[in-house]
Parts: sequence; structure tokens; C-alpha cells
Amino acid sequence: MLQYIIIQLDDTSTSYCHYSNKAEKPHLISLDDLKKGILFAMKENLMIQYVLPDYELTSEYIEIMESIDNNKIASSESVYADDADVVVLNGWKSGLALKEEKIYVLRTDKKTLFEKYDEIGTAITKCMRLNIVITDIETFTEEDFETYRSILGTLSVKMEELHINGKDVQLNLLTDRIMLDKMNNCNAGWESITLAPDGRFYVCPAFYSTEGYSIGSLAEGLDIKNPKLYRLEYAPICRHCDAYQCKRCVWLNRKMTYEVNTPSHEQCVVAHLERNASRELLHNIRKHKEFLPNIDIKEIKYLDPFNVRQEW
Repeated sequence: MLQYIIIQLDDTSTSYCHYSNKAEKPHLISLDDLKKGILFAMKENLMIQYVLPDYELTSEYIEIMESIDNNKIASSESVYADDADVVVLNGWKSGLALKEEKIYVLRTDKKTLFEKYDEIGTAITKCMRLNIVITDIETFTEEDFETYRSILGTLSVKMEELHINGKDVQLNLLTDRIMLDKMNNCNAGWESITLAPDGRFYVCPAFYSTEGYSIGSLAEGLDIKNPKLYRLEYAPICRHCDAYQCKRCVWLNRKMTYEVNTPSHEQCVVAHLERNASRELLHNIRKHKEFLPNIDIKEIKYLDPFNVRQEW
């Protein structure tokens, strides 16, 4: 069931997920389409998330945008970074200069993450929440998995220190699984859709920026082919999985397995490494104090559920 509509205001609006938006020429959504998009959200009772450009919008656009409750996503380079609910860091060039009241998304490739992960331990003490998005998961090798396992272990020690000292910080790689008791996936195409600057609907911004695969328009309405495929209950492996923090990125699924509801081996292993590190963090925090007594993360012997020989 739809809950959100993401309105990408400009072709150059930042990516906040795995895909890379390489658009350089501004192309702003028309005022008419923006109004129609807001009206669509009101009729369908959808929460609006704006993805803003880096440049300043006219007062007319701002007035229309603020005519309804919304959340804003902007890059750290945007003139709206200070006003955004979520600020996207495209790489580490900003030196992770963060603000305590903000939620940040750090988009990074694996090589830079492996080289600079120690900066995360400091960064998470300076903001409300930090989400790490690895932009090239599809390139992970067995050696990379071991490196990532080690990095998660190091970050877990830092998170343990912070929690026992009363610092309640959130790092998606480690704390999300601890806080969840069911899947919290991306759910694009099922719980959210995107309205792009061309006035058409897309499963998510990635399908607009990289593929141009539309699922309807403001004029024609939604037309999602095989909508059941975007729902968890129709994902034969994922619906039994307890790596609840995994985003099951629909675009990345399709890119790597050609199926929107089936993650790749690389995605599953990364998600289960995070799950297991979260389990260890939960266990270690409980050595010091009572902590989330109703949460239980069981020990497992696999990293890719596809390899488990059992009947699902």
C-alpha cells in the first residue's frame, strides 16, 4: 500500500541511494506538474519527500512546496542543506563536518570506506543518525567480505563505548537491526513511488536517472506492471529472512539479478555481515546494562540464505 511519494524536483537532484545520478544539466519540474503531484499526494493520503537541487528555487516554487507537510532531502552542497531533514554526503570530501540535530547519508564506494572507516567512529558522535550507502556492492569479492566483517567489528566496539557512556547514536549498519522486529526494506513500487521532473511516475529515482523506466504519469495515472513483485510476501527467500535492516534495493536487485524482488549474493552477504555484527553489539552492550530485552537476534551459520538447503 502506498505511503510516500518522492518528488525529484530536478534532473540534477542528488542520489541518496546506490545509484549514481550523473545528470549535469538542470531540468526543473514544471510548476504545473508540481501542483498536480501535490494534489495526487493529497488524494492518495501520501507523505511527500522532496529531493532538492543544489541551486536556489524561486519563491513561487517554495510557496507551493510548503503548502503541504513534507520532508526534504538535499546534498551537502545544496543551498538547502541547512533546512533539509536528510543531508546527503556524496563522498568524504566535506571531511564529515556534521551537525548534531541532522540525519546524514554518506554515499561511498567500498575502497574509500575501507580506507577511511575510522572517521565514522568520530562522525557518529556529531549527528543524530548516519546512514552509510555503499555504491558499488556489486563489486564485492570474498576478500572484501572479510574486510567488511573486520570494519564492522571495529565500528561495533566504538558503538558499544558510546552506548555504555549514555550516547544514543544511530548508525544504520549496526543499530537498525537491533531496533527492528520485522523487515524495514526500501519497498519502492509498493510503499513509495517517485514523481520525476518529466511529470512521469517511476518506481524510485534510480529508474528515472539511469533507465527511464516509467510506471505511468500524472495525466494517465499509475501503471505498475506485476505490482505483487514489489511486495515482500512475493519474495520467496527474503520473506523468511531476518536481516531486517537490509533495504532490498529494488533497482539494485533488478540490476544484478534481473528480478526486482531478488537480491544478489553480494547484497545478501553484506546484509548478513551487518546482521551478525549487530547481534554481537547487542550482546556486548548487555554485558554492561539491560538493553532492549525483547529483541533476540539468533545465531546463524550462513551468510547467503540461498545456500541454505531447506524447504522455504
